[in-house]
Amino acid sequence: MRVYVGVGSNLGDRHGHLAAAAERLRASPAVALVRASRVWDNAPLGPEQPRYLNAVLEIESELRPAAIHALLRLVEEAAGRVRAEPMGPRTLDLDLLLYGDESVEGPGLTVPHPRLVERRFVLQPLAELCPDRVVPGRGATVEALLRACPAHDMRPVGPYPL
Repeated sequence: MRVYVGVGSNLGDRHGHLAAAAERLRASPAVALVRASRVWDNAPLGPEQPRYLNAVLEIESELRPAAIHALLRLVEEAAGRVRAEPMGPRTLDLDLLLYGDESVEGPGLTVPHPRLVERRFVLQPLAELCPDRVVPGRGATVEALLRACPAHDMRPVGPYPL
């Protein structure tokens, strides 16, 4: 199954956390890292905090959504992620954005990511990887959703640190 994962960091060695996330996902025998978007520097949402680096990883996996979600949480924990406040700063944030063409509703997991369409810092890197993919439940492509998304203070900073 083709899966897209949002990656973000705004604490500590932000580039290092992004690189470690890709390395840990590649180390999983159930995941193949296909490619990555560019890295984007963007202003945070929520409480005052440092700027984020954000990107999207495209992976291939036969794991079901709940298992991928659990793997992403383990990778976050390995990076020292602490969930102190909603939308607060973090060493590493991994979000399951898309799982093939499937929609998933369950405790603690909704796919496509419920705030995907309102976050330019997710849509911009996602559009680099799959602009023509129709987002389940939205009836629109990633590119169309990006065009409709409000502007956000962000800029590209370079390739993903693989």
